[in-house]
Amino acid sequence: MDRAEALDLVNSWTVNKNLVKHMLCVEACMRALARHFHEDENLWGVTGLIHDADYDAHPDEHPWVLIKELEKNNENPLMIQALKAHAWQWSEKSPEPSSNFDWSLYTCDELSGLIVASALVRPDRKLASVSVESVLKKFPDKGFAKGVHREHIKLCEEKLGIALPEFVGICLIAIQGISADLGL
Repeated sequence: MDRAEALDLVNSWTVNKNLVKHMLCVEACMRALARHFHEDENLWGVTGLIHDADYDAHPDEHPWVLIKELEKNNENPLMIQALKAHAWQWSEKSPEPSSNFDWSLYTCDELSGLIVASALVRPDRKLASVSVESVLKKFPDKGFAKGVHREHIKLCEEKLGIALPEFVGICLIAIQGISADLGL
């Protein structure tokens, strides 16, 4: 699956524009993490882009509707594994992430939300005003961006070998790079 096909899938399955923006953020993070690990940027990026494509229409069956579609189309098994693993700890059938690919998706999915929330509380509401330090300052505040599972993000250190400040920096720069697409 190339990016154009992935974007068509996202746009045909997802009505919620904020969810589409979230998937764009995760795509950007995954591309940056693929570069960090010297992996396939397109595979990682496309996986990030489509990771929540079925959530809008099938929240109770997510990510299994998407996975069924990908399996039917004989998509890359590494992509399918990462998508299954990104639902670990909230979907009974989901396996624990087991590779840098899996763990990158699992951890940056949550971090992207924290980064966007950090932009939305800035006076200018712009990603350009967000720094690694400002994200890390908000990180321990459980009242800020309540839906973000910080314990998932912290696994970047243990599972990916990337210190939290560096991980935030990789993802922040990636998301800032698509700020025009996000209106931030």
